[in-house]
Order: sequence, then C-alpha cells, then structure tokens
Amino acid sequence: MIITKKAIPRRAVLRGLGAAVALPMLDAMIPAMANTAPKPVRRLGIVYVPNGMRMDHWTPSTVGSGFDFPSILAPMEPFRNELQILSGLEGVDGEGPHARASTRFLTGVASTRDNGSNLRAGISMDQIAGRILGNETQLATLELAIDGRDFAGSCDEGFSCAYTNTITWANETTPLPMENNPRVIFERLFGDSGSTDPEVRRARLNKDASLLDSVTERALDMSNKLGASDQTKLAQYLEAVRDVERRIQMAEAQSDRELPLVDQPAGIPDTFGEHARLMFDMMALAWETDMTRVATFMMGREITGRTYAEIGVPDAHHPISHHQRDPVKLEKLLKINQYHLTFFAEFLERLRSSEDANGSLLDSSMIVYGAGMADSNSHYSRDLPILLAGNVAHRGYHLQYPEGTPLTNLHLSLLDKLGTPIESLGDSTGRLSI
Repeated sequence: MIITKKAIPRRAVLRGLGAAVALPMLDAMIPAMANTAPKPVRRLGIVYVPNGMRMDHWTPSTVGSGFDFPSILAPMEPFRNELQILSGLEGVDGEGPHARASTRFLTGVASTRDNGSNLRAGISMDQIAGRILGNETQLATLELAIDGRDFAGSCDEGFSCAYTNTITWANETTPLPMENNPRVIFERLFGDSGSTDPEVRRARLNKDASLLDSVTERALDMSNKLGASDQTKLAQYLEAVRDVERRIQMAEAQSDRELPLVDQPAGIPDTFGEHARLMFDMMALAWETDMTRVATFMMGREITGRTYAEIGVPDAHHPISHHQRDPVKLEKLLKINQYHLTFFAEFLERLRSSEDANGSLLDSSMIVYGAGMADSNSHYSRDLPILLAGNVAHRGYHLQYPEGTPLTNLHLSLLDKLGTPIESLGDSTGRLSI
C-alpha cells in the first residue's frame, strides 16, 4: 500500500440524486506519517444455516493441524490457513428444538413457550459488539436473511415464529427482524440518508436509472485527483456496486414477468444461489465501505421448507432433515449442506482479495459459520458444527473442546478480540483459546 502525504477522509462519500455512495479504503486515505496510520479495524460476521448438518461429512477425522476436509468442508480447503474447525461446543437445552436452535445460537438462552406476547431470550453477542463498534459506523449492525417472515404455522408448536425468524436479539424481549429483500438492503447502504423525500427515490427507480449515474461526475472528478492505483480501485469498486444493482434490477424484472401470482417482494431472485450471492456481496460491500462492522446472515430459517431444484433436490429441506437414516434423504441433505458452503467460500475469497488498511478484509474479520443443531434427525444440540474464519489465532487447526463446553464461551472470546468484552453471556462458563 502506498503512503501518501495527504489523506482524504475515510468516510468520504460520492453524493448524487438520492444516493450517497461510501468509498472503499484507498491509498489516499492513509496519512503520510506511520504513527498517524489508522488502527486496525475489527469486524464480526455470523452466518447461520438451518435444520442441522450431516455431521459424518462435516467433522474432520483428526484434530490439530493437517486435518482432513470432509465432503461438506471441501470448499474450505483453499482457506486452511485462515480458519479453525471447532468441535465439542454445545447449545443450551430447552423445549422447541428449532426455536431453541436459532434463539440460543448467539444468546445462550433457550426459547420459552409463548403465543408471541411474552417473548423471552437474551441479548445476542452481535448486538453487544454493535453497541461499541457501531459508534464508528453509519449502521451499528446489519441483519440479512434468505427467507422472509411470512411463515405463520411453520414453527415449533407452542412457540412464536419470532424465535425461528431471527438469530439476533436487542435485549431479552426484543427479537430483531432479518431483511431478505436485496433492494431494501441496497437502498439502506447506498440510498441518500440526507433526503427523506420518497418521490426522489421513486422517480429514479421509475426511470430504471442506476444509482451510480447520479454520482458519475463526482466520481470522475475524484478519480482525476487520485493516483493510478487508487483510480483502479475506485473503478473496480464502483463496477462491483453497479453489478449488484444490475442483478437486483434483473430480479425485480423477473419477479414481475415470470412470477406474477407469487407474493414475492421486488428484488428477491427466484433462485437460492443468486439470492445468496447478492446478500453476501452486499455484506462484503458494507464492510469494504465501513458502513458497518457487524453483520449477521441467516441462509435459512429453522423449519424452512425451501427446495433446491437447481442441485437436483426438489424436496423441502425440513422434511429431508428428518431423514431417519434413509440413504436417499441423507444424500439430498448432504447436497444442501455442501451447496450452502460453496457460497460462503465465494464470500471468503472476495474478502481475501479486497484490500483493507492493514491487509485484507478477511484479515480484519472474524466470521462464524454454523448451525444451532448438529444431527437434524434427533435435534441434537451437542457437538455443533462450527467454523471460524478470518483473524484466528490457531490457523489451520481442528480444535476439539471437552464435552459440555457452551457455544457462548466462544462468543465471549470473540467479544474480547473485538474489544467489546463482557463478563458472561447466557450459559457461558469461561473463555476459549481461539
């Protein structure tokens, strides 16, 4: 990275009609004097997958370094030196297997029976991190999802669907909504917060104009003042934003044209793959522009009935997860577990190839990937499938923790590394060496 004599503000934006496009880290944002260089940024990401895992195809056969990558983890092999596989962690027990799986994942508190009027869990660790790290960003936290919240009746009996619709809680009685519409997230990240006039946004959308069209002149003016390296970075970044916007516009057009009878919010692609890539791309853009440093992503809600015809699995996910050792169902569940992880691998590669002030975005991030239950057929909550990627101490290790180690012990350790320590969380009993 080139150190410049003058620095433009880290939070510089390109403003236009209904747009405020934050910039990525540029060389020109790094001051000349080393002692005034920005301190390392710490980021937290949580990626949650539903309905358990084929643990026999997840858990490496050896511990320590040099472990093998079972078939589900195969996409992670290029990141061996930037991840840890954590075995032996468990979630707190309770009623409602799916409700407790998602609720306790970040809180360490199991869900309780209710009709929606007496929700109770605990603050989630991402929100604890966001309260401090959010002081430096426009958005304290970002909550993303694939599935919507219109699943009444598809929840654990006696438990509100609010428990399975989210993994993040603002406090013990307030679950936070996860947003699954890419258009809404895109506008949240790049819409101009300085204008509250809905007609401005509506007029631009009706013209089918790109958000970036309104900042092109300012982008060109800034580019002329930057060095060659920064000019290339700025051009590549703006093209990445434009690509995301194109894909959202295409999804909106396809929704209107191909699915007129389906109550599908505009901007949501009709395939899981494109939807997942869009959400991961916006998560990366949010970090690249330092709009937020804490993001959670539910790749599916518990009890999801999503089908995956694109990989030859036209059956609903949840019934397949209750496989009863049926070889056909087991094979289909394996395909779904593998499919999910391929998109996570693409996300990690994007982070690894994106520069940050002190290395890559992946170097400055700690990202948990996992599920709230292990074997889905038995709703088993012990030895959860957990992967930690990015800024980890024991790089390239499969760590086996003693039986009964709470997942929340990991969360305490992550919060320590983020500079947001707390004494305890949910059922925690201590801290882990990660």
